[in-house]
Amino acid sequence: MEGRRILIVEGNAELRKVLSDALSELGHEVVTAGDRSEAVEREDLEDFDLIISDLAEYADSGTQIVSELKRKRLFVPIVVSSEEAGHEGIVKAFKLGAANYLRKPYDHDELRNIVEKTLGYKLRFVEDLKVLPYVREHIEFEIPSDITLMNGVLHYIIERVAALGVIKPDTSNLFIALDEAFVNAVKHGNRHDHGKLVRITADLSSKEARFTIEDEGEGFNVNEIPDPRDPANLFKTSGRGVLLIYNIMDEVAYNERGNRLTMVKRPESSLDHDVIESLTPPDDASAKKS
Repeated sequence: MEGRRILIVEGNAELRKVLSDALSELGHEVVTAGDRSEAVEREDLEDFDLIISDLAEYADSGTQIVSELKRKRLFVPIVVSSEEAGHEGIVKAFKLGAANYLRKPYDHDELRNIVEKTLGYKLRFVEDLKVLPYVREHIEFEIPSDITLMNGVLHYIIERVAALGVIKPDTSNLFIALDEAFVNAVKHGNRHDHGKLVRITADLSSKEARFTIEDEGEGFNVNEIPDPRDPANLFKTSGRGVLLIYNIMDEVAYNERGNRLTMVKRPESSLDHDVIESLTPPDDASAKKS
C-alpha cells in the first residue's frame, strides 16, 4: 500500500515511539502528539489519512478526536487503542464513529493489518464518491399544516443535501430559508388548517438543490413583496421571512397565484464539494468521445 499520512495521539512517550517507528518502517509519514487537546486543536486534521488515538483511564479521554471530527464532518478514519478490551471508552468511540480498535502492547503484524484495513475503508469511500456527480435524488413530502412536523422534515432534507456536498450543515443557513418557507405555507397559506396539505419536493444533485413548497391557500400578490435587494427591508416585520429566503437562496420564484415557491441553492465551497467536483468528468467529455 502506498504510504499515507498518519497522526498518532499517545500519552506514553515510549509507546508513541514504538508506533511511530513501526508505521514509518511501513512507508507512512507519521506525525505524533502526546497531548489530546493539542491534537484536537490542530487545523490540519483533515489532511491525515488515519488517526490512531489511545484511550486513557477515563471514558471520554480518547473520544475527543472522534467527536471533533464528527462535529467538523471530516472523513478521517480513527483507530482507538487501549490495554483493556473492556474499556468503557471503546464502546463510546465506536458509537461516535471509530473505525477499528488496537490492543496494547502493540503487535507489529496486528498493527499493519489494522492500518491497511482501515485505510482501505477510506479508499473505498473515495471510490464511492465517484458516483455522486451522477446522482439525481427526488424527495416528496405531503403533510398536514402542522408546525410540529417541520423539524423532522427539514433535518431529513438538510442531511440529504449535505450528503451530496452542496452544503456544510454546521455553517449553512439553508435551514433558515426552508424553515421560513414552511412556516409561511402553514401559517399564511393554509392558516394552520390541518385539513390542508403542504407539499414539499426536493430535486437534488451535486450541482444544485431545487426545492418547491406549495400550500392549498388562496395565495398572495407576489408584486407586493418589498425589494429583497434593499437591506433596509430586512428590518420590516411584514414579509421578513420572504426577504430572508431571497437573500439566502440563489434563485427564488413564485407561481402567479402565490401559493407555490421554488428555490434553488447551489454548492458552497467545502471539502466535500471540492472532492466531488474533482471526480466530476468535464462537461465536454462525452462530446470528445463521439
